[in-house]
Amino acid sequence: MSAWTKEELTKIGNAEELDIASLREDGTLRKPVIIWVVRLGDELYVRSVKGRESAWFHGAQTKHAGRIRAGGVDKHVNFVEEPDLALGEQLDAAYKAKYRRYPSSLEHINSAEARKAAIRLVPQP
Repeated sequence: MSAWTKEELTKIGNAEELDIASLREDGTLRKPVIIWVVRLGDELYVRSVKGRESAWFHGAQTKHAGRIRAGGVDKHVNFVEEPDLALGEQLDAAYKAKYRRYPSSLEHINSAEARKAAIRLVPQP
């Protein structure tokens, strides 16, 4: 399994927003969606504000792969669904620290529904 470089982690982790596009069954990319991304150690995570019912989240479940762009990094990734049970509080804290200037949005990204729709981004080799 591939790992992020320190430079990629810094650039993506510091980016305000991330464009995420999942692969369709035929291998083409869906239209990118803008979401928030957080870094925990050497890993990058995203959550769906609308939980598991979000269109982009459903798309990510099709092939569990896609492409992201953030902070000048453009990368093919695999989407690893995280049940978010053990990471829930850590991700909540990471979102609060990074996006504290958006308190009303934080309520949604740290909601019980969003916690059920957490994905770890794993770079493809």
